[in-house]
Amino acid sequence: MAQDPVWPELPLSPWSATCETLHRWTQVVGKIQLALTPLVNHWWNVTLFATARGLCTPPLPFAGGTFTIAFDFIGHRLTIATSGGAEQQLSLEPMSVASFYAEVMARLEHLGVKVGIWTMPSEIVDAVAFEHDQANAAYDPVWVGRFWQALLQSDRVLKVFRARFIGKASPVHFFWGSFDLAVTRFSGRRAPPPSGTTPNVAAWVMQEAYSHEVSSCGFWPGNGGYGRAAYYVYAYPEPKDYGGTRLATAAAFYDQGLGQFILPYEAVRQAPDPDALLLGFLQETYAAAADAAAWDRPALERAAS
Repeated sequence: MAQDPVWPELPLSPWSATCETLHRWTQVVGKIQLALTPLVNHWWNVTLFATARGLCTPPLPFAGGTFTIAFDFIGHRLTIATSGGAEQQLSLEPMSVASFYAEVMARLEHLGVKVGIWTMPSEIVDAVAFEHDQANAAYDPVWVGRFWQALLQSDRVLKVFRARFIGKASPVHFFWGSFDLAVTRFSGRRAPPPSGTTPNVAAWVMQEAYSHEVSSCGFWPGNGGYGRAAYYVYAYPEPKDYGGTRLATAAAFYDQGLGQFILPYEAVRQAPDPDALLLGFLQETYAAAADAAAWDRPALERAAS
């Protein structure tokens, strides 16, 4: 019998400073991607993707061809590689966000990539522009490795969940703004514009993100949302009485403040069958939203084999 995959412990407090720094580093890279790619529905053009070693951009265009920027959380380095064979690397080690930003932009310039970005972090309260941020400068490779292992397991299970849906669905991808891995299902119907506010994000940006009715789920490492590593599910617009749904997943609950169902990562990690627990939570919370909002489920879901 194959050995179960490893689900590492991931309390936030031992690596919270590293998490905050890494969040902003991914935003530097993500904003470069944003500046060089055409808008795709719901901002899918800006997301990073899981690889066998870390997180990576898709191929990005520049005058000399294409290039990628990859976080390697095994070798702990950032690699910028072009389609012409040129490459620049930066060691991932304790350094300020300001230094990281300057080093990345210098390496891009060395490769002939000309790009300018808005340097104010998005979706972070009381944020400081990248070039001025000397306070966030932590990097603990051990905890980054644990985060990466948890992200890999989450990515794998979320892809199984995504495969059950044949309607419009996002990839499983990493949003550097909210610093979470996510996958979203769509009913096909338009949605009313969201009325809330998000730090350093224009209203029209959120209107593009939530232009259509969704059931979305994902994984937070803990520095946002619930405040510790957790899985979340929400529906937009939220159907009436959605939060009152009685769940079979004992450790899960509806957080009124967030407007989301939460399943702590620790409950999944300690379960006899983490995959089954997580998939059950994702399925029952999606079904609750789809039924309450009268989605055409037979047309949107793959029949069980």
